[in-house]
Amino acid sequence: MKAFLVANPKGGSGKSTLATNLAGYFANKGEDVMLGDIDRQQSSREWLAIRPFALPTIDTWEVGDDKISRPPKGTSHVVLDTPAGLHGKMLERVLKLSTRVIVPVQPSMFDMLATRHFLTELLSEKAVRKGKADVAVIGMRVDARTRAAGELERFFSTFDLPVLAYLRDTQVYVQATAAGMTIFDLPPSRAERDIEQWQAIVDWVEAD
Repeated sequence: MKAFLVANPKGGSGKSTLATNLAGYFANKGEDVMLGDIDRQQSSREWLAIRPFALPTIDTWEVGDDKISRPPKGTSHVVLDTPAGLHGKMLERVLKLSTRVIVPVQPSMFDMLATRHFLTELLSEKAVRKGKADVAVIGMRVDARTRAAGELERFFSTFDLPVLAYLRDTQVYVQATAAGMTIFDLPPSRAERDIEQWQAIVDWVEAD
């Protein structure tokens, strides 16, 4: 099973946007993908509830009493959305379910400060140290013309981690999400630029 943990302790960092679109990529490939949500706000589950029936299927499952979303046996691809403030024992437990961790970061000082502490903790976790869970970062809502974009790039350079992409700040994601869709469900002409930005992400999640 390939299991992808999307995590950042900062609220509004783009976790649900990233998680839903990653699940949408797998679904459009014909994979049997499940989207788990341990965020108390249940944003991803609410999004699934409005997803048009005619689109490629993304399933989910109930969160257990231990607050851990453990996917059903036989699942091939899992994307796990997580709450703000993830750390400590909860982080350790969800890492046991995951083969890869993606950390979305927005180009703001508050986001970078919160993420620095989180990445330091994450990289010290046993599952990561022993190579059982690979970690990568992604810039979210980035305008390459701004000073903030440069600061985010410098921030990423302080960690020895792959930077998969700098996803642009666009209403395409907002509009797709509102319709229960992902960029991979949209006509190619509407999401072409964004799908191109996802190529490095796709290469990383598909790598053995």
